[in-house]
Amino acid sequence: MSFRKHLQPREVGFQMAPMIDVVFLLLIFFMVASIFAQWETKIGIEVPTAETGDTDTRDPSEIIVNLDAAGDIYINSIEMKPIRVEGLLRIISDTYKGHAVIIRADRRTHHEKVMNVLDICRKVDIWNVSFSTLPDEKP
Repeated sequence: MSFRKHLQPREVGFQMAPMIDVVFLLLIFFMVASIFAQWETKIGIEVPTAETGDTDTRDPSEIIVNLDAAGDIYINSIEMKPIRVEGLLRIISDTYKGHAVIIRADRRTHHEKVMNVLDICRKVDIWNVSFSTLPDEKP
């Protein structure tokens, strides 16, 4: 008995439902990624101005350490104690050699607090450190 003689072959066509699912997942992914990129600089820190300096393109793997006017340290909008920052940077330094760290310190932050962050970077063998500034607005 052959039951296949009476069945007609089906043609495989373009499936629209899976394509819509993929497009929505990509949309959600990029929305979430853009939110995380904005959280790094959302603290309200007034960085100092500088007459000279380069505007580099931002590397997605660099770490941004924020220092507010009181000297509190924030990474990804999470306040961290210096010992926790040291542990986090040590893990990153051991895993990725030459990883970049950008320090965004408020213009009213005491020099001692910035030096503490630099000292932490030196302890964990991170040498690629830079400071975030704004261009000087003098004519």
